[in-house]
Amino acid sequence: MALHGGAIIDPEKDYGSEIAHMRELVELARKQLAAGDAAIDIASDIVREMEMSGLYVAGRGASPNDEGWYELDAAVMDGATARGGAVAALQGFKSPVAVARAVMESSPHVLLVGRGAAGFAQRSGLEPVPDDGWYTHVGSDPSAARRENRPFGTVGCVVLDRSGRLAAATSTAGIFGKQAGRVGDSPILGAGTWADRFCAVSCTGHGEFFLRTAAAVQLAHRVHYAGQNLDEAAGAVLREVRTLGGSGGLIAIDAQGRIAMPFVSAGMKRAALSVDGSSSADVL
Repeated sequence: MALHGGAIIDPEKDYGSEIAHMRELVELARKQLAAGDAAIDIASDIVREMEMSGLYVAGRGASPNDEGWYELDAAVMDGATARGGAVAALQGFKSPVAVARAVMESSPHVLLVGRGAAGFAQRSGLEPVPDDGWYTHVGSDPSAARRENRPFGTVGCVVLDRSGRLAAATSTAGIFGKQAGRVGDSPILGAGTWADRFCAVSCTGHGEFFLRTAAAVQLAHRVHYAGQNLDEAAGAVLREVRTLGGSGGLIAIDAQGRIAMPFVSAGMKRAALSVDGSSSADVL
């Protein structure tokens, strides 16, 4: 498995807490994999843990938009069944990835947005945010961050389970101080999130450029149809993102358990558990 916590790195920041947390999540995934848990369950669980931590700009760590509201996006996809679920511009619920999973499992739809997504989450009995004070970025200055046009820490996880099933999950609050109603690549299957029988992908960075390149599904199709290996496919996708003027990174895993975690940005928070049992967690 592999996970990421965003593709923007502040050279002045100490990421010790994030690295320690990512290592904990790798060990949690190791236990789940050993127990035979399904890839979709593990990917969803890991992303939910990242949302709840407040260490990344997703879930509790969400950043507000330019009107001061918290609008969150998330997606899950089960490669074994080609089923997916997503929410965009969701307000008022602790775990957007849990809502996305419910969309996949308990509705005939793939993507719900705005009030419709919130109404569905409420009817599904999912946990609401008690008040705006629950978020860790209360009191931040979104207008200053928007002037800098800085994307922040999307989170994601990709998993290959013991039965050979692949899955991906992604969650984000998007760009700090984003325009109200803005939706990036994370909840769009094929752009920021994808899983099929050949590989699973989760992206992070300037979402508009990942949308314009259909980054996640392009990578998967390069592997399946063009016969590229995972590193080649991931590198080609990110070169397109960079050529268009974007930056970011991605994590991907294929059906043989090979992992790629490249980026074309100042850095990326990332961790992985390899087929041989070795693990890593770093901020580069």
